[in-house]
Amino acid sequence: MSHDRRDAGFKRRTRVDDALATLLDGVGAHGRTEPIPIAEADGRVVAEPVDAPAPVPGYDRAAMDGYAVRAEDTFGASSRSPAVLRATDRDGDVASGEAARVHTGSDLPEGADAVVMIEHVEEVGDEVETFDAVAEGENVGDAGEDVAAGQRLYDPGHVLRPSDLGLLKSVGLRDVTVYEPPEVAVIPTGEELVQADPGPGQVIETNGLTVSRLVERWGGTARYREIVTDDEAALSAAIERDLDADVVVTTGGSSVGERDLLPDVVAGLGEVLVHGVALKPGHPVCLGDVDGTPVISLPGYPVACIVNAVQFLRPVQKRAGGTTAEPFPTRRARLDRKVPSEPGTRTFARVRLAIDDGGENGGSDAADDSASDPPLVATPTRASGSGVLSSVALAAGWVVVPERREGLDAGDVVDVELWEVTE
Repeated sequence: MSHDRRDAGFKRRTRVDDALATLLDGVGAHGRTEPIPIAEADGRVVAEPVDAPAPVPGYDRAAMDGYAVRAEDTFGASSRSPAVLRATDRDGDVASGEAARVHTGSDLPEGADAVVMIEHVEEVGDEVETFDAVAEGENVGDAGEDVAAGQRLYDPGHVLRPSDLGLLKSVGLRDVTVYEPPEVAVIPTGEELVQADPGPGQVIETNGLTVSRLVERWGGTARYREIVTDDEAALSAAIERDLDADVVVTTGGSSVGERDLLPDVVAGLGEVLVHGVALKPGHPVCLGDVDGTPVISLPGYPVACIVNAVQFLRPVQKRAGGTTAEPFPTRRARLDRKVPSEPGTRTFARVRLAIDDGGENGGSDAADDSASDPPLVATPTRASGSGVLSSVALAAGWVVVPERREGLDAGDVVDVELWEVTE
């Protein structure tokens, strides 16, 4: 689309969902894969279908401590009239009329098809008296009971968890093919920025650091670049340098002011897809594409930068890495004050959480979704102020006010999105 920031002025702002859909439309998995040892695969994304090469367990096994028997030899056994069987070495076959001692998890001897629990037998010399009649297969775990040979375990896109690694090892796999972490170039911009010791009119750079660490937390590799000043040639060169990354992210300079050069720079290098989103804080985000690489220009105000990184960078990075951005966990809480918002704009209200000792369920640490009066109370840290970093850094999460609502009232029960949990 053509772009002229001087005429734009954000008279029209694109809905959040529409803006994200437009951005994601041109993004696919980067396709780079690598086999890695299972022990190193926690949190990595499966790149190829994973099928079990062997069953688990690989043999019929005893599910109880006791004696392996042929079930037919116990028919009619009771406490008054036990079946008397010959004790045999469990390393051999169990013939008719024999019983072999087994332990939970040990393989079932050949010839046996059931296990009599140890508490239902009595050893008398070389004989075993069983007081319980068992059916074929009773107290026996079949081969493949846990996992069948050839069973599909994971499809591409699955993010591996510690329990998954145990399962992969149990079927005999040593390596798993995963996507390489997506690479994200993070370029802080602004002539007023310095890394330390600011003088008059200077500001310590924080957005690039914050975003690069979010990239790492979301499973990517961040290239945290040096600060680039507000100069079109310098900004163009910085973006072009990193077009081999899966995503390029800039911070600052995305609005419509005299020093907001990035929308024009992106338009000159490629295409601006969206400029201005119906989102608060952070509507002056610019989403573009340069030679097939998504370029996301985040606002310079810290809170606005974070909100937009979560809403746009995270889904794009996840897709580039071969998976999807799952919803964040939430906690139910009751607002203790009103949260204003503008109809037609999705608002992210930062809140703190505390136990509501005055509620009916006071003192509980967990909110019950079915409770009419949740034990958690949510206190907005700030209703406005996208430049106040502490309002998000000291918050537990945020409450999302949808476009159709004109604010939330004190006492409303809401879902608090815990966006900064470790994934």
